[in-house]
Amino acid sequence: MECAIYQEQTDEWEQVDCRQADGGCKATLARLADLRPGEFAWIRMDEPGEEELQQLGEHLGLHQLAVEDAVHAHQRPKQERYGDVLAVAVKTLWFVERTADVETGEVMIFLGPSFALTVRHGAADPAVEATRRLAEQPDLARLGPVSVLHAVTDVVVDAYTQAAAQVRTDLTQLERCVFSPAREDLTEQIYSLKREVVEFRDAIQPLVPVLQPFATARDDWPHEVVPYFRDVADHLTRADAEVRAMDDLLSSVLDAHLAKVSTWQNDDMRRISAWAAIFAVPTMVAGIYGMNFAHMPELDWRYGYPCALAVMAFGAGFLYRAFRRNGWL
Repeated sequence: MECAIYQEQTDEWEQVDCRQADGGCKATLARLADLRPGEFAWIRMDEPGEEELQQLGEHLGLHQLAVEDAVHAHQRPKQERYGDVLAVAVKTLWFVERTADVETGEVMIFLGPSFALTVRHGAADPAVEATRRLAEQPDLARLGPVSVLHAVTDVVVDAYTQAAAQVRTDLTQLERCVFSPAREDLTEQIYSLKREVVEFRDAIQPLVPVLQPFATARDDWPHEVVPYFRDVADHLTRADAEVRAMDDLLSSVLDAHLAKVSTWQNDDMRRISAWAAIFAVPTMVAGIYGMNFAHMPELDWRYGYPCALAVMAFGAGFLYRAFRRNGWL
């Protein structure tokens, strides 16, 4: 657990010592009880236990359902209001270059009149970058706990944009391989990337209607925060459009690749059929003269054998040239 108290008079963040044996819960609760006007607290928790979060939730007035959501995670992006507390669930996302996988996590953000609580699940921690941005923007921090919501969502959406650019790079490389002359089966790679894009889309698409209401004026928030959320919503909309386009493009690339594989198979079948037809001519001639009947024409002719070979060669050569001219070989 980490806790910082923003003091509006000095534009500074006071760090609460949370190194006690109980995880700093008692120290945090004691400091929260002494909050003065012009101050608000930002509590950050990483995959907390139910007992720890329950104790803190009772002090902050969190609803039991909100506590359960924060502990167990696996929530779709959403916003819910429990009295004076606003709960927002956001999917974190990052791209692993080594495996070309899109990994996801989750952050629950609770906003109260004088506090902001973030609960993180997963490897990505947007609170670190959000803390740095708030320290560099005291005008935003003066807007109260809502500034934490903006900072965290801004970092998360920026991560979406970066991951989308990396996925686009992989998609471009895969697209070049599909339309290259090389005969390589890329079906598994295309399907794997499409599955990652679908996971990406499931994280972004539900978040769009969640953030859009924040970009309009609200009675319970300072009006100065609206342009900040409008900027975040704009970046999110562009990232959502990019992911949708990549999803559609991957479907087209997969269809094109399957069509190309089908063309390869047709080419192989034409080659096999052409060679079978070529070898059918000498097989037919040899078969006729290999039946060993007593009364057959040209059996006693001196030039019968070389003539049969010539017929075989001429017939095979004629078919070979015809198939080459038509592109079968």
